[in-house]
Amino acid sequence: MKVARFKNSNGAVRTGIIQDGVVREIEGDLYSDYSLADTVYPLSEIAFLPPCAPSKIVAVGLNYKDHAAEMQKPLPEEPLIFLKPSTALIGHEDDIIYPDYMTSRVDFEGELAVVIGKETKWMNEDDWREHVFGFTCINDVSARDLQAKDGQFTRAKGFDTFAPMGPVIETELDPSALEIKTTLNGEVKQNSNTSRLIFPVPRIVSFISRVMTLLPGDVVATGTPSGVGPMQKGDTVEVKIEGIGVLRNYVK
Repeated sequence: MKVARFKNSNGAVRTGIIQDGVVREIEGDLYSDYSLADTVYPLSEIAFLPPCAPSKIVAVGLNYKDHAAEMQKPLPEEPLIFLKPSTALIGHEDDIIYPDYMTSRVDFEGELAVVIGKETKWMNEDDWREHVFGFTCINDVSARDLQAKDGQFTRAKGFDTFAPMGPVIETELDPSALEIKTTLNGEVKQNSNTSRLIFPVPRIVSFISRVMTLLPGDVVATGTPSGVGPMQKGDTVEVKIEGIGVLRNYVK
């Protein structure tokens, strides 16, 4: 099923399930016990929000061999993780704000994101489906010059609007071999498959769960393939993942 978090025409924040071109509102806790309400919204009447509200976004760097090569970095021996703040989140069709007062190079990084469904600590890899609620698209927007200057990722990847995510969470998906594309102004820049991940989803979630407790709604960004590049003001960037849909944002 496809789950959306959105604002209705009155500006109220709601969560619902997309069925037959409409969103049916849910009542209760999405991650444990909920029911379908009678309220239905046409897709044309809602504004998509980030499809979950994580306490943290845990991202994985250099998780495609081709991306490690283009960044001239050796392959990692274990997942390289870092954090993006929840304040960086924006939704489908929202604006990425280019912070040109501090950076002159802002890159797109299309990625598959994992949404956690239950409290997860010291998870065994074989048990990953019990802990993962679903999957969505994320753009790990990065100030590349600051990343090189600082030698770590917090500032470069932590600006407000630097974590577009959405448009929906797909709960019924096998993440092992999904096509992933990023386009800039309609031109394909990244074109890969999650089968090329160095560390697959079960390994990543298990590894992170041995470092920090993951909570329902937390997000794990699994890394980006080769082809990353700069965006400019006025650009439109799209991340498309098989089985999920297209996340579209505008650089302002």
